[in-house]
Amino acid sequence: QVQLVESGGGLVQTGGSLRLSCVASESIFASDAVSWYRRAPGKQLELVAIINDSGMTNYVDSVKGRFTISRDYAKDALYLQMNRLKPEDTAVYICHTEGLRGGQPYESWGQGTQVTVSS
Repeated sequence: QVQLVESGGGLVQTGGSLRLSCVASESIFASDAVSWYRRAPGKQLELVAIINDSGMTNYVDSVKGRFTISRDYAKDALYLQMNRLKPEDTAVYICHTEGLRGGQPYESWGQGTQVTVSS
């Protein structure tokens, strides 16, 4: 089971930036999909950004042009660069991976890192 550990969250003012990191305990295959979700207070879990198993990226409309997802194959890590942050971006951000191991599907979730944007 791939273990994921996030870091980089914190308190930032509106318009500021943060870079979230997520490091895996073992190799993340190039064919694995990697993504960032967030859970805001009182709201459902939301997919924020994804690099799918074909290497294509996609974002929820509310963060397009402000957030960038990336991955580092050598470090088995994924990142979320968040610019021009808004109060509505306040949430717990959680990294996620899924793919196949030994022909069997797997998915892993991190514990999450809190991002708070003050107005």
